[in-house]
Amino acid sequence: MKAQAASAEISPLSREEEQAEIIRRLEEDIIFGRFAPGSRLVEDTLMSRYGASRHFVRQGLFQLERQGIVLREKNVGATVRFYSADEVRQIYEVREMLTRQAALMIPLPAPADLIEQLTELQLHYCAKADAQDLRGIHEANDAFHVALFSACGNPYLVRSLQDYMNLTLPMRAKNLADQEGLAQSRRQHELLIELLRGRDSWAFAQLCVDHMQYSKADYLARIAGDEKRN
Repeated sequence: MKAQAASAEISPLSREEEQAEIIRRLEEDIIFGRFAPGSRLVEDTLMSRYGASRHFVRQGLFQLERQGIVLREKNVGATVRFYSADEVRQIYEVREMLTRQAALMIPLPAPADLIEQLTELQLHYCAKADAQDLRGIHEANDAFHVALFSACGNPYLVRSLQDYMNLTLPMRAKNLADQEGLAQSRRQHELLIELLRGRDSWAFAQLCVDHMQYSKADYLARIAGDEKRN
């Protein structure tokens, strides 16, 4: 019985699970800055790093290319997607417009069940932050925002917001590993929940927009520093 239990514990991953794991690890390495913007993603190096086949690595790169995180070019190969300062500002302009519109569509005072759901998600987010679980922080943060904006009642708007959340992932996720940025994010989440209890939709919407400015400013500062060094 013990041998059977041990065998069950170490059962190999299915092909789908193995593929998902490669994508997860590659995405983490990119969004948390282990692979810098513009750096080449050499298949042989990734195969060695993740102990994966070329097929799985290549499929992972294709998946992240669809998400806008990886760029594939002829005669160059795959690289971590680099956004110029102008591109960052333009992307955030769209995300800010979508965010403000969704926030203004959320009826205030918000329903008690939404407040309860967001409070529970915030507790989970804080627990991941205290444990310094970077992946958990990222996933809990996105879960908080998706739940929040889903209250706008327009699933197409929410889907567009999620697309731009994914597009800005390399720009914003690194800040979740930054203590100052993480502390500010936690405080602003608490303020958002508090504003949901009131009636000032404009103040709530403005905080939703302000909430993303730290990561934008940090990414712009980082690429400006890289340009000076180069």
